[in-house]
Amino acid sequence: MAAGIKVRAVRTEDFAQWRALYRGYADFYRVEQTEEMAGRVWSWLHDPGHEVQGLVAEDAEGRLVGLAHYRPFARPLSATVGCFLDDLFVDPAGRGSGAADLLLGRLRGIAGERGWSVVRWITADDNYRARGKYDQVATRTAWVTYDMAPGS
Repeated sequence: MAAGIKVRAVRTEDFAQWRALYRGYADFYRVEQTEEMAGRVWSWLHDPGHEVQGLVAEDAEGRLVGLAHYRPFARPLSATVGCFLDDLFVDPAGRGSGAADLLLGRLRGIAGERGWSVVRWITADDNYRARGKYDQVATRTAWVTYDMAPGS
């Protein structure tokens, strides 16, 4: 497990492989994602002034098999900063390789290095395979998530 896979920050030369992974992620969640949208996220990942950062899991042959996008978020009630994992995806061919464990482990390490109080994420209720992994490495909370559309 995880033989030859390493996790590192996303680099500009990763675009084509990152785009294929991010397309797979959007397809998994049945979210229409235009090239313009993907381009905006890519620009965020390379803008030192933007909060979103990215990691990739790379196999021994240099192929990207997974990605993670994360950002800090303020936690006023605890007066701390946490890490929010927005996107985590491992290519179906790379599942079971340990890439998800390595990506989550690296995020845990980054949170520790930066003094963040928690690494938090959400997933779909029916994402059973991922939830099985998450139950091994994190504590499921009792919080229910709501989305509200902005007003005009």
